[in-house]
Amino acid sequence: MTNKQLDWAVLTILAIGAGCGLVYEYLLSHYAGRILGAVEQAIFGIISVMMIFMGVGSFLARKISNPFAGFAWLELSLAFIGASSILFIGGAFSLAALLPRLLAETFSLPPDLMPTGGLIESIESFARWVPYLVGALLGTLIGMEIPLIGEIRSKIYADNLKNNPGSIYGIDYIGAGVGALLWVFFMLSLEVSFAGALTASVNLLIGAIFFYLFKDKIPSAGYLLLGHMVVALWVLQIFSYGSDWSAKMEDMLYQDKVVYHANTQYQHLVITERIADPAKLSVLTFFINGRTQFASNDEHIYHSMLTYPALAASARHDKVLIIGGGDGLALRDVLRWNPKQVTLLDLDKGLVELFKTPKMEQGKMLNQRLIAANQDAFNDPRVQTVFGDAFVSVNQLIRDNQLFDTVIIDLPDPSHPDLNKLYSARFYNKVFNVLMGDGAMVVQSTSPYHAKNTFISIGKTIKYAGFKHVEQYHHNVPTFGEWGFSIATKNGLSAKQRLQQLTTWPVDDGWTTKGLILAAFEFGKNFYQQTDTIKVNRLGSMVAYQYHHSDWQKEMGIYTQ
Repeated sequence: MTNKQLDWAVLTILAIGAGCGLVYEYLLSHYAGRILGAVEQAIFGIISVMMIFMGVGSFLARKISNPFAGFAWLELSLAFIGASSILFIGGAFSLAALLPRLLAETFSLPPDLMPTGGLIESIESFARWVPYLVGALLGTLIGMEIPLIGEIRSKIYADNLKNNPGSIYGIDYIGAGVGALLWVFFMLSLEVSFAGALTASVNLLIGAIFFYLFKDKIPSAGYLLLGHMVVALWVLQIFSYGSDWSAKMEDMLYQDKVVYHANTQYQHLVITERIADPAKLSVLTFFINGRTQFASNDEHIYHSMLTYPALAASARHDKVLIIGGGDGLALRDVLRWNPKQVTLLDLDKGLVELFKTPKMEQGKMLNQRLIAANQDAFNDPRVQTVFGDAFVSVNQLIRDNQLFDTVIIDLPDPSHPDLNKLYSARFYNKVFNVLMGDGAMVVQSTSPYHAKNTFISIGKTIKYAGFKHVEQYHHNVPTFGEWGFSIATKNGLSAKQRLQQLTTWPVDDGWTTKGLILAAFEFGKNFYQQTDTIKVNRLGSMVAYQYHHSDWQKEMGIYTQ
């Protein structure tokens, strides 16, 4: 090969390596966010740590005397650590979760005396640092690639003047950009250990090509080949069994038996099962990204309290809009009111499919109870499902001049910056424009007990968006504890006044009564005493997200300013 051809080959290897590095960065931050719970902190934290240590790696690369051997061993190391990173992190968390149970079983301790503190607390704390430690190691290795390639190009040309750094950085940026696109549009929905192994196999491949091109410049080539064979066998094991290993380790993090897990383009879904009474159906609990969404034994309480007051306070129920609610359980309750049309907006098609379309495996329907739980609501001909970001999707409803008698907003808590906009005055003003003048809107509003500032801020934000009457109510849902809702009307009487005027209870949903609903509007004497100090959540202000983060940190005993 000519020097120019060799140079292009090296630059292509660098571009592919940069793409792998970006995938590792996103993969690690995505997985860390899932298991650490504080999604935004974990994602941005991992990315920041990796960027810092990429700089450290750039400095350390100067210590490598033979850049050819250094780069070949570097790709091998990236393949091994990249493929193993998810298992390392999952193993650390599984050990931290399993150890207290093992000690309790060994010493026959009752459940209320599960070991905590001391060594247990130290192990749990270390486990939470493992994603950052792995990120630091991967970042260091990734940061060494560009300096080593620069040295290699200098030796190819034997002339530093022809080794234009712009070519190196340009191809590196392009490769990283392609890697980012592959992650977003292809790899995001893959099982995490499989995605890691797939990326590692690319590192092995470019490492092998590099070895073939420069084997005469690499001492102890036999050891390198042996290393490639060992790591290749390890990567094949992860391809074959990594998903099972990862699933078993993740299962240890849940109190109940995990019976289903899947990745969609946007979320990680897990369903657990607990047999509370052999004579009754087992309890299924549904999690998204590690956060509880519902439990089958008490979800009817939550969904009754979410849907019934708004539907009963609306003048008609011909057209209903549900924003969120991809499990179809709120939809099930809405259909009891015999609407003519229900439009459901949800981001995640994969989530809706889980609760809509039978999934068969070995002649068994895996999601039979999920579809039964929502009474096959998604297949009702009156239901139209629209997929997309609700903040944007509502715009199309406004352009089409659509108006709804009732709007039900059943979105996750504002626990992530991306969700903050769906709790903003701008978003509620959009919803204002699609609600009939005599209709009602309801918003799930997190816990008034555990996240009081967030709860009050949501109510104030809805009022600021233009609604004439905004009231809040609460009810105990055993799985969640005390949970809150905000209900609003545009004109006329408030929702509570409309409910008070009802002489008959329109629909029997098996839970609600007039007295129960009206009592839910009552709070303790001083609950709203500090309302004037609570801020409205404007678009971009991050108020709801900051309140939510602070409220739940304090609930866990972590006090922040």
